[in-house]
Amino acid sequence: MDIGLTKMSSKGQIVIPADMRDEIEVGEKLIVIKNKGQLILKKATELSEQFLDDLEFARQTEEAYKAYERGEFKSMDADEFLKELEKW
Repeated sequence: MDIGLTKMSSKGQIVIPADMRDEIEVGEKLIVIKNKGQLILKKATELSEQFLDDLEFARQTEEAYKAYERGEFKSMDADEFLKELEKW
């Protein structure tokens, strides 16, 4: 295991230590996963398309839950809901 030290700028940018970025191309997409006190950095090319879809679904679900907690939702019965769906 390699360990490096970096810091975050006022713009939220971090620098990956030079000796750890030899397998990362300029412009390559990286995924940052936050899990409690950990930040995990992975190359997007190493993940399957399904996993990327799952991450996007999880992000959208989290945003919807936050909107629900802020009270940004409508309450309706099943018939009203189905009528709304037909509009889509």
